[in-house]
Amino acid sequence: MKILIADDSVVSRHLLEATLKKWGYAVVVACDGLEALELMQRENAPNLAILDWMMPGMTGLEVCERIRQRAREPYTYILLLTSKSQKEDLIEGMDAGADDYITKPFDQHELQVRLRAGRRLVDLQAELLSAREALREQATKDSLTHQWNRSYIFDLLCRELSRAERECKPVGVVMVDLDHFKSVNDNHGHFAGDAVLCESARRMQSTIRQYDAIGRYGGEEFLVVLPGCDEQSSFNLAERMRKQLSQSQMSLTENAINVTASFGATVAVPGQVWTAESLIRKADEALYLAKRLGRNRVEVLPIESPPAPAIVSQPETEPVAQ
Repeated sequence: MKILIADDSVVSRHLLEATLKKWGYAVVVACDGLEALELMQRENAPNLAILDWMMPGMTGLEVCERIRQRAREPYTYILLLTSKSQKEDLIEGMDAGADDYITKPFDQHELQVRLRAGRRLVDLQAELLSAREALREQATKDSLTHQWNRSYIFDLLCRELSRAERECKPVGVVMVDLDHFKSVNDNHGHFAGDAVLCESARRMQSTIRQYDAIGRYGGEEFLVVLPGCDEQSSFNLAERMRKQLSQSQMSLTENAINVTASFGATVAVPGQVWTAESLIRKADEALYLAKRLGRNRVEVLPIESPPAPAIVSQPETEPVAQ
């Protein structure tokens, strides 16, 4: 495990470093508070830190406060190294966010015990973060293809429509259906069908932009959300996905097969409010048009403008009889 030590005393710093390396820690060294703060804010920063209370630039107490204000994950377990022994001082250190303290000159056995407690806490939090990530994955990703599931891709489309309305930008929506997918299951088995779904999703994902999104909408259907794409851009991206799917055979356990898909697209244009449901319906219409015209093609249908609200004329008020 990686550990940071920050101490302006060369002697104390070298003694700590030698001790920690002997115990198997990978040691990162800082000579003052400012350097310690910078190291603790980096990606892959140490999860354990020993900070000297009194340092130039920034005290260990101030470093501790800054780290706790950011509330980053994973958690950093902080030990304060101090010559202060008054209860008021130690309470101040704990209030600043330190997890524990050890007094100078440090006792090796005491330091080892306190670090062991810190490691247990860091390891426990890593397990909790891993479990949380697994639950998030289950709630938002399709278990087979590992693309977004139907619920999440629909919510994502709703969010993109709200953002597009604020920024007056278009949003492309593409429905994808693998052609003759039932014959894959019938002729090669459902495991082969699962493999085709996974490889199809992977190939389509490889062609879209980083900020586009693809989700499994149901069975062999996928929904693709293309922020900022007009009709031509949506067609171009859908055509790239179509070519990527059909350009080479997909290898199964015993043989290889050709896989194609039909694509239907539509676009929410700026200046008008669209619902996710209406866009998906129109993209579905375009998809079925592609199927009727021979499959393995892209069709784009513009969505009709929503009807203007009816203007109801108000009858004139008749004069009240006197």
